[in-house]
Amino acid sequence: MKVGFIGIGTMGGHMALNVRARGYDVIVNDIRRAQAEPHLKAGATWADTARKVAEASDVVFTSLPGPREVEAVSAELLEGMRNGAAWFDLSTNSPTLVRRLNERFAAKGIAMLDAPVSGGPAGAKSGKLALWVSGDRAAFDKHKAVLDAIGDQAAYIGPAGAGTVAKLVHNTAGYAILAALAEVFTMGVKAGVEPLALWKAVRQGAFGRRRSFDRLAEQFLVGKFDPPAFALELAHKDVTLATEVGREFHVPMKIANTVLQEMTEALNREGWAKRDSRIFMLLQEERSGVSIKVPAAAVQEELDRG
Repeated sequence: MKVGFIGIGTMGGHMALNVRARGYDVIVNDIRRAQAEPHLKAGATWADTARKVAEASDVVFTSLPGPREVEAVSAELLEGMRNGAAWFDLSTNSPTLVRRLNERFAAKGIAMLDAPVSGGPAGAKSGKLALWVSGDRAAFDKHKAVLDAIGDQAAYIGPAGAGTVAKLVHNTAGYAILAALAEVFTMGVKAGVEPLALWKAVRQGAFGRRRSFDRLAEQFLVGKFDPPAFALELAHKDVTLATEVGREFHVPMKIANTVLQEMTEALNREGWAKRDSRIFMLLQEERSGVSIKVPAAAVQEELDRG
Protein backbone atom coordinates (compact mmCIF):
# COMPACT_ATOMS: atom_id res chain seq x y z
CA MET A 1 0.00 0.00 0.00
CA LYS A 2 1.30 3.47 -0.91
CA VAL A 3 0.67 6.10 1.75
CA GLY A 4 0.83 9.81 0.97
CA PHE A 5 1.65 12.30 3.71
CA ILE A 6 1.23 16.05 3.17
CA GLY A 7 2.46 18.32 5.95
CA ILE A 8 5.52 16.89 7.68
CA GLY A 9 6.14 19.54 10.31
CA THR A 10 6.25 19.12 14.09
CA MET A 11 3.34 16.68 14.25
CA GLY A 12 3.08 15.31 10.73
CA GLY A 13 6.80 14.62 10.48
CA HIS A 14 6.78 12.21 13.41
CA MET A 15 3.58 10.52 12.26
CA ALA A 16 4.88 9.99 8.73
CA LEU A 17 8.14 8.49 10.05
CA ASN A 18 6.15 6.07 12.21
CA VAL A 19 4.13 4.97 9.18
CA ARG A 20 7.34 4.40 7.22
CA ALA A 21 8.81 2.44 10.17
CA ARG A 22 5.90 -0.02 9.82
CA GLY A 23 7.09 -0.84 6.31
CA TYR A 24 4.66 1.22 4.22
CA ASP A 25 5.75 2.97 1.02
CA VAL A 26 5.44 6.63 1.96
CA ILE A 27 5.31 9.64 -0.38
CA VAL A 28 5.78 13.01 1.34
CA ASN A 29 5.21 16.66 0.51
CA ASP A 30 5.55 19.90 2.45
CA ILE A 31 5.90 23.58 1.61
CA ARG A 32 9.43 23.32 3.06
CA ARG A 33 11.51 20.84 1.07
CA ALA A 34 14.10 20.58 3.88
CA GLN A 35 11.48 18.94 6.13
CA ALA A 36 11.69 15.83 3.95
CA GLU A 37 15.36 15.01 4.65
CA PRO A 38 14.79 12.55 7.54
CA HIS A 39 11.97 10.92 5.58
CA LEU A 40 14.09 10.43 2.49
CA LYS A 41 16.83 8.91 4.64
CA ALA A 42 14.21 6.52 6.03
CA GLY A 43 13.24 5.43 2.53
CA ALA A 44 10.28 7.70 1.76
CA THR A 45 9.77 9.36 -1.64
CA TRP A 46 9.41 13.10 -2.26
CA ALA A 47 6.61 14.54 -4.44
CA ASP A 48 6.77 18.14 -5.65
CA THR A 49 3.05 18.84 -5.25
CA ALA A 50 0.05 17.63 -3.28
CA ARG A 51 -1.50 16.49 -6.56
CA LYS A 52 1.50 14.25 -7.28
CA VAL A 53 1.16 12.73 -3.80
CA ALA A 54 -2.51 12.04 -4.55
CA GLU A 55 -1.78 10.44 -7.89
CA ALA A 56 0.83 8.09 -6.39
CA SER A 57 -1.06 7.04 -3.23
CA ASP A 58 -3.77 4.62 -2.19
CA VAL A 59 -4.46 6.61 0.96
CA VAL A 60 -3.46 10.19 1.78
CA PHE A 61 -2.94 11.84 5.17
CA THR A 62 -2.75 15.59 5.71
CA SER A 63 -1.43 17.35 8.81
CA LEU A 64 -1.90 21.07 8.22
CA PRO A 65 -2.22 24.26 10.30
CA GLY A 66 -5.95 24.87 9.79
CA PRO A 67 -9.02 25.09 7.53
CA ARG A 68 -7.51 27.49 5.00
CA GLU A 69 -4.59 25.19 4.26
CA VAL A 70 -6.79 22.09 4.22
CA GLU A 71 -9.18 23.62 1.70
CA ALA A 72 -6.30 24.75 -0.53
CA VAL A 73 -4.74 21.26 -0.56
CA SER A 74 -8.14 19.60 -1.09
CA ALA A 75 -8.38 21.03 -4.60
CA GLU A 76 -5.15 19.27 -5.63
CA LEU A 77 -6.20 16.05 -3.93
CA LEU A 78 -9.55 16.01 -5.71
CA GLU A 79 -7.78 16.34 -9.04
CA GLY A 80 -5.27 13.59 -8.34
CA MET A 81 -6.95 10.90 -6.22
CA ARG A 82 -8.49 7.82 -7.79
CA ASN A 83 -11.93 6.33 -7.25
CA GLY A 84 -11.77 4.08 -4.19
CA ALA A 85 -8.92 5.98 -2.53
CA ALA A 86 -9.21 7.57 0.92
CA TRP A 87 -8.08 10.85 2.49
CA PHE A 88 -7.67 11.24 6.24
CA ASP A 89 -7.25 14.82 7.46
CA LEU A 90 -5.35 14.80 10.76
CA SER A 91 -5.61 18.59 11.16
CA THR A 92 -7.75 20.41 13.69
CA ASN A 93 -10.33 21.71 11.28
CA SER A 94 -13.78 23.23 10.90
CA PRO A 95 -16.56 20.61 11.01
CA THR A 96 -18.53 22.66 8.47
CA LEU A 97 -15.62 22.51 6.02
CA VAL A 98 -15.09 18.81 6.75
CA ARG A 99 -18.68 17.97 5.90
CA ARG A 100 -18.55 20.01 2.70
CA LEU A 101 -15.33 18.31 1.59
CA ASN A 102 -16.71 14.91 2.55
CA GLU A 103 -19.65 15.39 0.16
CA ARG A 104 -17.43 16.76 -2.60
CA PHE A 105 -15.02 13.81 -2.47
CA ALA A 106 -17.78 11.23 -2.06
CA ALA A 107 -19.25 12.40 -5.37
CA LYS A 108 -15.99 11.24 -6.99
CA GLY A 109 -15.93 7.92 -5.13
CA ILE A 110 -13.27 9.02 -2.63
CA ALA A 111 -13.68 8.64 1.13
CA MET A 112 -12.74 11.81 3.01
CA LEU A 113 -12.46 11.32 6.78
CA ASP A 114 -11.55 13.81 9.49
CA ALA A 115 -9.12 12.29 11.98
CA PRO A 116 -7.79 14.99 14.34
CA VAL A 117 -5.16 13.84 16.81
CA SER A 118 -4.36 14.57 20.45
CA GLY A 119 -1.13 13.92 22.28
CA GLY A 120 1.23 16.67 21.16
CA PRO A 121 4.66 16.33 19.55
CA ALA A 122 5.81 13.81 22.17
CA GLY A 123 2.82 11.59 21.43
CA ALA A 124 3.31 11.97 17.69
CA LYS A 125 6.91 10.79 18.09
CA SER A 126 6.14 7.88 20.43
CA GLY A 127 2.96 6.82 18.65
CA LYS A 128 0.90 7.38 21.80
CA LEU A 129 -1.80 9.45 20.15
CA ALA A 130 -5.56 9.56 20.21
CA LEU A 131 -7.19 9.81 16.78
CA TRP A 132 -10.87 10.72 16.61
CA VAL A 133 -11.90 9.49 13.16
CA SER A 134 -15.22 10.13 11.47
CA GLY A 135 -16.68 9.63 8.02
CA ASP A 136 -16.97 6.44 6.01
CA ARG A 137 -16.79 3.50 8.45
CA ALA A 138 -15.65 1.05 5.76
CA ALA A 139 -12.69 3.29 4.93
CA PHE A 140 -11.80 3.50 8.63
CA ASP A 141 -11.85 -0.30 8.93
CA LYS A 142 -9.88 -0.78 5.70
CA HIS A 143 -7.07 1.54 6.81
CA LYS A 144 -7.10 0.81 10.54
CA ALA A 145 -3.61 -0.73 10.38
CA VAL A 146 -2.16 2.50 8.98
CA LEU A 147 -4.02 4.54 11.60
CA ASP A 148 -2.54 2.26 14.28
CA ALA A 149 0.91 3.11 12.94
CA ILE A 150 0.15 6.76 13.68
CA GLY A 151 -1.45 6.44 17.10
CA ASP A 152 -2.33 3.74 19.59
CA GLN A 153 -5.86 5.04 20.22
CA ALA A 154 -7.54 5.33 16.83
CA ALA A 155 -11.29 5.35 17.42
CA TYR A 156 -14.22 5.69 15.07
CA ILE A 157 -16.48 8.50 16.31
CA GLY A 158 -19.32 8.75 13.79
CA PRO A 159 -20.36 10.56 10.61
CA ALA A 160 -18.24 13.23 8.94
CA GLY A 161 -17.29 16.08 11.25
CA ALA A 162 -17.90 14.18 14.48
CA GLY A 163 -14.19 13.64 15.10
CA THR A 164 -13.46 17.32 14.57
CA VAL A 165 -16.22 18.33 16.97
CA ALA A 166 -14.82 15.91 19.57
CA LYS A 167 -11.35 17.47 19.18
CA LEU A 168 -12.70 21.01 19.57
CA VAL A 169 -14.66 20.01 22.68
CA HIS A 170 -11.54 18.38 24.14
CA ASN A 171 -9.20 21.32 23.48
CA THR A 172 -11.56 24.08 24.51
CA ALA A 173 -12.48 22.31 27.75
CA GLY A 174 -8.79 22.09 28.58
CA TYR A 175 -8.15 25.78 28.03
CA ALA A 176 -11.28 26.81 29.92
CA ILE A 177 -9.99 24.80 32.90
CA LEU A 178 -6.58 26.46 32.59
CA ALA A 179 -8.18 29.91 32.61
CA ALA A 180 -10.06 29.03 35.78
CA LEU A 181 -6.89 27.65 37.37
CA ALA A 182 -5.02 30.86 36.62
CA GLU A 183 -7.78 32.82 38.34
CA VAL A 184 -8.00 30.76 41.53
CA PHE A 185 -4.25 30.25 41.80
CA THR A 186 -3.47 33.96 41.69
CA MET A 187 -6.21 34.47 44.27
CA GLY A 188 -4.62 31.91 46.57
CA VAL A 189 -1.13 33.36 46.22
CA LYS A 190 -2.31 36.93 46.75
CA ALA A 191 -4.22 35.75 49.82
CA GLY A 192 -0.91 34.73 51.35
CA VAL A 193 -0.25 31.10 50.40
CA GLU A 194 3.23 30.32 49.04
CA PRO A 195 2.77 28.99 45.47
CA LEU A 196 4.53 25.64 45.89
CA ALA A 197 2.60 24.96 49.11
CA LEU A 198 -0.65 25.90 47.37
CA TRP A 199 0.06 23.60 44.45
CA LYS A 200 0.91 20.74 46.80
CA ALA A 201 -2.42 21.30 48.58
CA VAL A 202 -4.55 21.28 45.44
CA ARG A 203 -2.69 18.45 43.68
CA GLN A 204 -4.51 15.85 45.74
CA GLY A 205 -7.82 17.56 46.43
CA ALA A 206 -10.84 15.31 46.30
CA PHE A 207 -9.36 13.16 43.56
CA GLY A 208 -7.02 11.06 45.67
CA ARG A 209 -4.09 9.97 43.56
CA ARG A 210 -5.44 11.22 40.26
CA ARG A 211 -3.23 14.34 40.43
CA SER A 212 -5.63 16.60 38.58
CA PHE A 213 -3.41 19.68 38.94
CA ASP A 214 -0.06 18.21 37.94
CA ARG A 215 -0.14 20.00 34.59
CA LEU A 216 0.32 23.31 36.39
CA ALA A 217 3.93 22.24 36.90
CA GLU A 218 4.69 22.03 33.20
CA GLN A 219 4.72 25.73 32.33
CA PHE A 220 2.71 27.96 34.64
CA LEU A 221 4.19 27.06 38.01
CA VAL A 222 7.80 27.34 36.84
CA GLY A 223 7.16 30.29 34.52
CA LYS A 224 8.64 28.49 31.50
CA PHE A 225 6.82 28.81 28.20
CA ASP A 226 9.61 27.98 25.77
CA PRO A 227 10.00 25.74 23.89
CA PRO A 228 6.25 25.36 23.35
CA ALA A 229 4.48 22.04 23.76
CA PHE A 230 1.69 23.61 21.68
CA ALA A 231 1.92 27.16 20.33
CA LEU A 232 -0.52 29.87 21.44
CA GLU A 233 -1.42 30.75 17.84
CA LEU A 234 -2.53 27.16 17.20
CA ALA A 235 -4.51 26.94 20.43
CA HIS A 236 -6.19 30.26 19.58
CA LYS A 237 -7.23 28.77 16.23
CA ASP A 238 -8.71 25.69 17.94
CA VAL A 239 -10.78 27.66 20.44
CA THR A 240 -11.88 30.07 17.68
CA LEU A 241 -13.17 27.12 15.65
CA ALA A 242 -15.02 25.79 18.70
CA THR A 243 -16.78 29.09 19.37
CA GLU A 244 -17.70 29.32 15.68
CA VAL A 245 -19.40 25.93 15.97
CA GLY A 246 -21.26 27.25 19.01
CA ARG A 247 -22.54 30.24 17.06
CA GLU A 248 -23.49 28.06 14.10
CA PHE A 249 -25.70 25.91 16.34
CA HIS A 250 -26.88 28.75 18.60
CA VAL A 251 -25.15 27.37 21.70
CA PRO A 252 -24.19 29.94 24.39
CA MET A 253 -20.49 29.51 25.24
CA LYS A 254 -19.68 32.16 27.85
CA ILE A 255 -16.64 30.45 29.35
CA ALA A 256 -15.19 29.42 25.99
CA ASN A 257 -15.57 32.96 24.66
CA THR A 258 -13.90 34.34 27.78
CA VAL A 259 -11.02 31.95 27.21
CA LEU A 260 -10.84 33.11 23.58
CA GLN A 261 -10.68 36.72 24.72
CA GLU A 262 -7.82 35.85 27.06
CA MET A 263 -5.97 34.08 24.26
CA THR A 264 -6.59 36.95 21.84
CA GLU A 265 -5.17 39.44 24.32
CA ALA A 266 -2.12 37.22 24.79
CA LEU A 267 -1.76 36.75 21.03
CA ASN A 268 -1.35 40.51 20.65
CA ARG A 269 1.66 40.55 22.96
CA GLU A 270 4.87 40.82 21.01
CA GLY A 271 6.51 37.45 20.55
CA TRP A 272 3.84 35.42 22.36
CA ALA A 273 2.16 33.80 19.33
CA LYS A 274 4.73 31.02 19.01
CA ARG A 275 5.28 30.51 22.74
CA ASP A 276 3.44 27.81 24.69
CA SER A 277 -0.34 28.18 24.62
CA ARG A 278 -0.54 28.32 28.42
CA ILE A 279 1.26 31.66 28.43
CA PHE A 280 -2.13 33.39 28.44
CA MET A 281 -2.31 32.45 32.13
CA LEU A 282 0.30 35.16 32.80
CA LEU A 283 -2.30 37.82 32.02
CA GLN A 284 -4.05 36.93 35.26
CA GLU A 285 -0.78 37.34 37.16
CA GLU A 286 -0.38 40.83 35.70
CA ARG A 287 -3.94 41.87 36.57
CA SER A 288 -3.58 40.52 40.08
CA GLY A 289 -0.14 41.99 40.74
CA VAL A 290 1.13 38.49 41.56
CA SER A 291 4.27 36.77 40.28
CA ILE A 292 4.27 32.97 40.48
CA LYS A 293 7.56 31.29 39.69
CA VAL A 294 8.65 28.21 41.60
CA PRO A 295 12.18 26.82 40.99
CA ALA A 296 11.99 23.86 38.63
CA ALA A 297 14.10 21.76 40.99
CA ALA A 298 11.61 22.28 43.83
CA VAL A 299 8.71 21.27 41.58
CA GLN A 300 10.56 18.16 40.38
CA GLU A 301 11.37 17.20 43.97
CA GLU A 302 7.68 17.32 44.79
CA LEU A 303 6.79 15.30 41.68
CA ASP A 304 9.40 12.69 42.57
CA ARG A 305 7.76 12.23 45.96
CA GLY A 306 4.71 10.99 44.06
